[in-house]
Amino acid sequence: MRTWQARIGALVVAAAATLGIGGTASAQDYTFGWNPRSGDVWVDTWLSDVNRYGGRYRDPFVDEMVRYYGAPRDLVSDLLVDRQWAPGDVYFACALASIIGRPCRYVVDVWERDHAQGWGAVAKNLGIKPGSPEFHRLKKGFVPSYDRWGRDITLDAELQRDFPGRGKGPQGNSNAGAKKATPQGQQAKAKSNGQSAKPKGVQPNQGKGNQGNKGGKKD
Repeated sequence: MRTWQARIGALVVAAAATLGIGGTASAQDYTFGWNPRSGDVWVDTWLSDVNRYGGRYRDPFVDEMVRYYGAPRDLVSDLLVDRQWAPGDVYFACALASIIGRPCRYVVDVWERDHAQGWGAVAKNLGIKPGSPEFHRLKKGFVPSYDRWGRDITLDAELQRDFPGRGKGPQGNSNAGAKKATPQGQQAKAKSNGQSAKPKGVQPNQGKGNQGNKGGKKD
């Protein structure tokens, strides 16, 4: 019996390592649990991924909140360490604050009071209704954050219109920000080097995804 239990335990550990989820907190580890209810399925999905990233790569996550969302470093550290907030809640609070032009600390206080309503209701009470242009601005903010982290993100149809040529992340034609090579660009380069203007073996849709890693690692 113990042998089988040991084997099952080893398989669970191996699966966690393979999926890149080892060492990350679970919902019950967070003060408010984890149930964002932003009113947008895409946002909820990627806030969960922010939890994974922020849990494993705390320093670049904190830097993002401080440098690009204007949050005080001591506040972000306090939320993550002492108050045990989910990184996804920290991210959304500071992102929402930047949209409404208020300090992150203000939205933090609102969420601590009204978290049972979910982020969608809290955002609406603060004047940002899910589906509104302002809420869409908040969604768009995920993309540059992920670019700075060097982390893949899959865009929904709405965001693909805002970022044409980006592809669909690891689930589809991966392109995390790099521009695709075109036959015209290849011809111009060839002419400048005195080479034949006819590209060889270049397909219109070929391109490389983002190879940078500006703030952390991919799981």
